[in-house]
Amino acid sequence: MTTGLRRRALLASTAAALATPAIAQDMRAKTLRFVPSANLSFLDPTITTAGVSASHGFAVFDNLYGVDGKNRPQRQMVEGESVSDNGRVWTFKLRDGLKFHDNEPVRAADCIASIKRWSARDSFGQSLAAFTDRMEAVDDRTFRIHLKRPMGPILDALGKATVTALYILPERLASTDPFKPITEMIGSGPYKFIASEFSSGSRVAYERNAAYVPRNEPADWTSGGKQAHFERLEWSIIPDPATAAAAIQRGEIDWYEYALLDLTPQLAKHPDISVRNVTPYGLGSVMRFNFLHPPFNNVAIRRIVRDAVNQDDYMRAIHGDDKAWAECHAMFLCGLPGVTEFGAAAAKAPKNYDQIRAALKAAGYNGEKIVIINPTDYTFISSQGQLTADLLKKIGFNVDLIDTDFGTMLRRRNAKDAPDKGGWSLFHTSAAALSVANPAVNYYTRGPADGGWAGWYSNQAAEQANEDWLAAADPAARQAAFEAAQRLAWEDVPYVPLGFWRPKSAFRKSLTGVVECDLALFWNVRRT
Repeated sequence: MTTGLRRRALLASTAAALATPAIAQDMRAKTLRFVPSANLSFLDPTITTAGVSASHGFAVFDNLYGVDGKNRPQRQMVEGESVSDNGRVWTFKLRDGLKFHDNEPVRAADCIASIKRWSARDSFGQSLAAFTDRMEAVDDRTFRIHLKRPMGPILDALGKATVTALYILPERLASTDPFKPITEMIGSGPYKFIASEFSSGSRVAYERNAAYVPRNEPADWTSGGKQAHFERLEWSIIPDPATAAAAIQRGEIDWYEYALLDLTPQLAKHPDISVRNVTPYGLGSVMRFNFLHPPFNNVAIRRIVRDAVNQDDYMRAIHGDDKAWAECHAMFLCGLPGVTEFGAAAAKAPKNYDQIRAALKAAGYNGEKIVIINPTDYTFISSQGQLTADLLKKIGFNVDLIDTDFGTMLRRRNAKDAPDKGGWSLFHTSAAALSVANPAVNYYTRGPADGGWAGWYSNQAAEQANEDWLAAADPAARQAAFEAAQRLAWEDVPYVPLGFWRPKSAFRKSLTGVVECDLALFWNVRRT
């Protein structure tokens, strides 16, 4: 090889060596690295109420409507709507140029199929289905919903912005049995799911959808312009809070969704980390019963447990900061419009455990084993399981606390078997306030004939209160129906409220534009 050729070869190899770190550094700058609150155990966001699946859903799929920070529906995929026939016929027209990730156009038929599938799973969707006579595609961009009778909050239903929202899927996927999860993540949202990089319990990855055309309005909750500023999203599943906290301090991740509250003072002292609340309405923690098996199919026993709970204990176990939590003795979250604490007096009464044990025996408790499924990798929930196990033992229950991971808990809570044969008696969870803001969306208090959400609570009076709320012709009638639903839920105890709290997220200070919402949303975020 001549001297000139050797020189050119050396220069080329040196340039390549220098370019590789530069390319890697550039890709790191274009990648948002995130640690979610839990493992993404379910990819199909329509079949689960897990918040982590909802955040995944909003990244991959788009919605007909979103809501703004005041929970008002706003157009998203829809260009416009009109109503006729005294409120019984709604016509919707889609924005031009909407495409799925497989480059197929979004059609009216896709929207109708998606609404049908969602309506089989979601409480608000079930209400809409009960009011609906039929749906029809007028053309590829236009569809109609014909109602049997007017339904006031129809846009609120289509724009539901929390768990089990209405995500628009291709018709071929939306035609899947609603009780069987879809496995192909093809949406029309701002990010594409990368199936080849998915590893449950370890890693989730997305790439920017270059074909996505955002709206022109500013981003506001799940409405407005969904501007994807990062080329990639990478989720790292890190169950151990201390490990996740160390990772963000070292700069290995950019966003830690729910930092362990004991660690937030340390994180806040880091010069490159910001710790703040991005959930304006907060989360409500609950204890959910199984209504299929003794003893919690007995309302008297449910009331005993409800009145034995000291919410202060549960909230302090989650959050030591008194300013970040509050007791709430209501079946819808305190602070939301129209919510009343009907049960405050009874819940705050002094606890006499001798009397409680005697009442439990008188109510007919026969020593049935109480199986509590408790996810140890979800610290905010596992502490509640431990408290309940101690409380129930103290008042005379035979308790078996089953420690598991979050994904296993989600699967097991769908089991209808007896508690001692693979089923369960109760579990704990938390819900974003807007997930339970009214009788139609509150899947805790809905009581369909076949049973609704995990626990299978059934109460026709609860369903009638919801229908009265949906059909109310004026605000006064709607509030009266809402109060009836609240009173009924407190008396029948479909779950025990444990208080509400505001989690804290940790961010590298280089991130700006994070949308304040009860879910992690990835549009509008950029790195400075």
